[in-house]
Amino acid sequence: MFTRPSGRTRNRFFPVSIDSSASFVRFYDGSRAGMIIVTLFLILIPIHSALAQTAREAVELPRLSGPIELDGVVNEAAWEAIDPFPLVMYGPTYKGTITERTEIRVGYDNEAVYVSGRLYHSDISNLRANSLYRDRWSGDETFAILLDTFNDNENALWFYVMPLCTRADLSISDDAALGRRSQNEDWNTFWDAACSITEEGWFAEMRIPFTSLGFQSDGERVEMGLTTYRWMTNNHRYIYPDIPPNWERGFTKPSLSQDVVLSDIERRNPIYVTPYGLGGAERIPMLDESGMDYEGDISRTGEFGLDVKYSLTSNLTLDATYNTDFAQVEADDQQINLTRFSLFFPEKRRFFQERSGIFEFGTGAGGTRLFHSRRIGLANGRPVPMLGGGRLVGRVGKWDLGLVNLQTAEQGATPSENFGVARARRNVLNPLSTVGGIFTSRIDQDGKRNLAYGFDTILNVTSEEFLTIKLAQTVDHEPDDHNDHGPEDHDHDDNHAETEFDLLESSHFLVNWQRRNISGWSYDFEFIRSGEDYNPEVGFIRRNGYTYFSPDIEYQSFKGEDSRFRRVWWGNWTYVYWQNSSNKVETTWVHPFWFAETKTGATLLISSDHWYESVDAAFSLSSDVEVPADDYTFHNAWLAASSPDAWYFRPSITFKSGTFYDGWRTLIQASSDWNLSKHLELGPGYELNVIRFGDRDQELTTHLARLRIQAAANSKLSATAFLQYNTLQETFNINARIRYNPREGNDLWIVYDEGINTDIDHRNQIPLPRSSRRAILIKYSHTFIW
Repeated sequence: MFTRPSGRTRNRFFPVSIDSSASFVRFYDGSRAGMIIVTLFLILIPIHSALAQTAREAVELPRLSGPIELDGVVNEAAWEAIDPFPLVMYGPTYKGTITERTEIRVGYDNEAVYVSGRLYHSDISNLRANSLYRDRWSGDETFAILLDTFNDNENALWFYVMPLCTRADLSISDDAALGRRSQNEDWNTFWDAACSITEEGWFAEMRIPFTSLGFQSDGERVEMGLTTYRWMTNNHRYIYPDIPPNWERGFTKPSLSQDVVLSDIERRNPIYVTPYGLGGAERIPMLDESGMDYEGDISRTGEFGLDVKYSLTSNLTLDATYNTDFAQVEADDQQINLTRFSLFFPEKRRFFQERSGIFEFGTGAGGTRLFHSRRIGLANGRPVPMLGGGRLVGRVGKWDLGLVNLQTAEQGATPSENFGVARARRNVLNPLSTVGGIFTSRIDQDGKRNLAYGFDTILNVTSEEFLTIKLAQTVDHEPDDHNDHGPEDHDHDDNHAETEFDLLESSHFLVNWQRRNISGWSYDFEFIRSGEDYNPEVGFIRRNGYTYFSPDIEYQSFKGEDSRFRRVWWGNWTYVYWQNSSNKVETTWVHPFWFAETKTGATLLISSDHWYESVDAAFSLSSDVEVPADDYTFHNAWLAASSPDAWYFRPSITFKSGTFYDGWRTLIQASSDWNLSKHLELGPGYELNVIRFGDRDQELTTHLARLRIQAAANSKLSATAFLQYNTLQETFNINARIRYNPREGNDLWIVYDEGINTDIDHRNQIPLPRSSRRAILIKYSHTFIW
């Protein structure tokens, strides 16, 4: 993924940066007047078009004329009665020659959408069928359909199968919100697929029940967005409808899908009831009463919980949960933090996945957001018991709605808390313009509360120009800690219990102007002003009390069939942070880059970056190394490359070296996916940081090694082990999981989790225990459908 440090994440490949002159830094070290003028100019540009783009005329999706046996043969008369979609090549060369015969058909009956693919190969040895592991793409050839079930041009459900009939499903959100699509790979639903392989190629059928698809009907008519494609390991992608590669991963954009009409659908509203039982043992060593040794008894656990899902209507779904458990969720990827700011970790828990895009309210730089579901049921990365709650998502009329209310249990020093979220959003003016609002609350058992609310609008000014404006604010209340006042003092104390409120300093404001077409010139200008007291405790922030400006300009060109390259991309990204209190520049980053992608999918990135950092207070990189308070300017050169996706061994490597604050840093990152067979895949990764501060005689070398081992006996029985070694934390962690999934909704999990201290004597006079935590759990869940 191509990212900007502490900045906006892009759906691109590698982080990289380039050299720039110090005069640029001095330009931004002065007054903010120029920046404010530019921002106001962007806001006041006249909106001269309310039409997003030329809409395709909706087509009638054919109703199946007979039954379909889901066997992966694709030989029913009902399929023959449907014309295949007219496909075009999306890549590597747009509208290039289609070299492999491909027939994709879609139909429906009263209960489900059916999709079939006849995916021929002139040479069957070119077929890549790498893995049996569910919900993971491993370089296999793929056949997919994306459905924008509410036809809202923002959200879609993505279903795809691979030749061994390995299935994957995920959700996409925020096509129209910021142009940075959120891809949720942990989303799952009920659907079926069947596949077969012959000497001619491979053949696939999918059945996706309407009960798994929320949608909105207009009388007897339902309109959805549809995109379908075939991808082969020579990097050819054949797609319907005709979507030019003018947008990053444009084939996944719901707003570019083909509108299709379904008629006379009678959707059932079943109830899914999923009880679970869990048992296991855990040992966490703790200091004994003497404080001189560790002891730890084995604690055994046995729990019961329940999840209920019910579609109140065809477009409104209620999820209720009691004693929620996430024992089977994979451990987070560890990160080496060499900054003074918090790290962001994504949500992996399934309960928060369905239509999670409704709750998106990004607030700009560094992945910040007003609502981040990981704030619920987690404290310092460790689970906090969730007593229960509910979640309501869907659409009412023209409004997308999302409601969450959950209660967590008291655990140690963490009090019992109630978390609430309400989100509403709707289209205005044209299909790609929206307006909405959000409200969050966090209230603990002692009465401490944090409230946050925000309003946002995205205006599609022309077919490619978008203006985004967001405003958020937070309010805190601290309870009265004194219990010795009489009744006559009660009102007086309550008034003083409210945290002093400053309208400006408790607010966060963002304005963004963006040209989203990546073919040719594009740009992205963003201005943020965030107050010192702005603190969304159900969200995620990295800094307080800052002003931010980012002008990004870039150019991409797509090459013809005669070129070895698919595209070449170059440009410059920049951002600047000011401290509001001192009007002083805190961080400046300038990042020119050059990137190329070949027709086979290999990539090369050459870049450098230039930093200015004003450090007000010293911060630690490790127990022995710190960065003193001072002003720093430093430069880095980067080189990154990745292999084509068709390789069985798919490596990528990044090299970075240059000055680092008042010292020097070299970074090497390497990772790969390696398919040893259809039953076994390895995913090794390694990161080395070598840091030297010669003038201060301090040095730091960190190693972060990861290994994912994924094995599958078949599509029902699989196992994974995730091993991580981190020298900065001096730990070795093991997270191993075995899953037996006889059918959708029924799962048996066996989970082993252990943290090992690799240096038990280094930091403490009292030796640490070798094992910091060891647990083994068995969990079974079974879904009943009425």
